[in-house]
Amino acid sequence: MLEAGTKAPGFTLQETKGTEVSLSDFKGKNVILYFYPKDMTPGCTTEACDFRDQNSRFEALNTVVLGISPDPIEKHQRFAEKHALPFTLLSDPDHQIAEAYGSWQLKNMFGKKAMGIVRSTFVINKEGTISKVWPKVKVAGHVEEVYQYIKDQLI
Repeated sequence: MLEAGTKAPGFTLQETKGTEVSLSDFKGKNVILYFYPKDMTPGCTTEACDFRDQNSRFEALNTVVLGISPDPIEKHQRFAEKHALPFTLLSDPDHQIAEAYGSWQLKNMFGKKAMGIVRSTFVINKEGTISKVWPKVKVAGHVEEVYQYIKDQLI
């Protein structure tokens, strides 16, 4: 997994409306890049709704939220509409970006090993450098912790 102080790997992915979004589109802003396993699952829904509920606070800190999972854009559309998500969800179906950030790893679920997304969050500063990494996110309280970090360290 990438560490703080590393230049954030650039990317261009499709978002829910089918348009392409690049990390470079947000130059001059802080970016919260969070990787999550799957739309419509309990933990992922809670995390997305927590980011939704705090989105205006992040915007006030010149910070955008980007969520990435391997789900197709059609599933992202349904997920975003169902939960009124005001931020961008990006589709990484071949998990190249997740691999570049180190969030695609071998997971062990109930004794079954498979590759998948490890829930992780990266804060990328205005200069495009990763300033903070949460490598194995526990959803409860996470979004508030990210907010406090940005408020205390990047503003």
